[in-house]
Amino acid sequence: MARYDFLSKTGLLFAGMAMIFISAVTLAQESLVIPVPEYRPPETVQRIAVPVVPGDQIKLLIISGENSYEHDWTGVNNLLRAQLLATGRFDVRVIEDFTSATAETLKPYDVVLINYLGRWNYTDAHEKRWGPVAEKALFDYARAGGGVVIYHASFNMGSPSWPEFERLAGGTMRPFHGSRRSPPNGFMVHVVDREHPVTAGMREYYWALNEDMYTNMYWDEDATIRVLAAGYDDAQTYEPAKAGPKYPAKMYTPEALAGMAGMNQEHPLVWTVEYGQGRVFCISLGHGPDTLQYDGTKGLIARGAEWAATGEVTIPVEKWVQDFPIDSK
Repeated sequence: MARYDFLSKTGLLFAGMAMIFISAVTLAQESLVIPVPEYRPPETVQRIAVPVVPGDQIKLLIISGENSYEHDWTGVNNLLRAQLLATGRFDVRVIEDFTSATAETLKPYDVVLINYLGRWNYTDAHEKRWGPVAEKALFDYARAGGGVVIYHASFNMGSPSWPEFERLAGGTMRPFHGSRRSPPNGFMVHVVDREHPVTAGMREYYWALNEDMYTNMYWDEDATIRVLAAGYDDAQTYEPAKAGPKYPAKMYTPEALAGMAGMNQEHPLVWTVEYGQGRVFCISLGHGPDTLQYDGTKGLIARGAEWAATGEVTIPVEKWVQDFPIDSK
């Protein structure tokens, strides 16, 4: 099976090299903090999914209930549920208060999808965590073979440090490491591993729109990670005229850009992690309900969840991201 080696191919940090890379300069480096505007995500009009007829579907639990100011977690949960149910492979439930969860809570499920962040602003001092009982239940569930999908803003959980979650997720957004969001709202996704069951049959490149590209994430040195898709962090897109008004221009001076690690390199956007006997599918894409309607993100989540639960994928690749022959004659 081909594996995207982003140490040798792009110079990204991984495994033991990650700790070497965190020099005194990097430790002093802070993530780019965006002032919180008076903002709420745009409302969406969606159909409400009705319960499925009980059968042999994959039982999936969405763990949610909080997120940052710019993420419509309620709209995302509803659309995720509708789209997963539409595949015919899933029976989907949602829990919005995971603090009371135990091992018995998770026992009926084949896979859980984490769409949660316990901070309204990424720099809030207090994070609403689930508590030791629920957190242990999740980690034990995954180690014993339960499937896990970690979704989008959830990679900000546990900052500045939550070692067990970092091991589960493989990569996390960490301020001390200089993790950041690349400015463009649209970019090319490079499917670097098309031999994995999740990405088999996909085209090599496709566009992601109204989306977030997480870059320079912190990679746990003990995690066994397989990168499936990546995005290129282009320094030219940080120019104020291209970055747009969301980001103060002073954040992207030539001096600031020179100090940003991982510039002009590919960064993982979709990957898997081996965690005990469990399969973990990680997708940093999926900013909101609008982005979930594009074939790339929509299909990856469904196929990734099926793989995390069963180790196999039967859900077809969505039409506009299917592989195609290239006739150069």
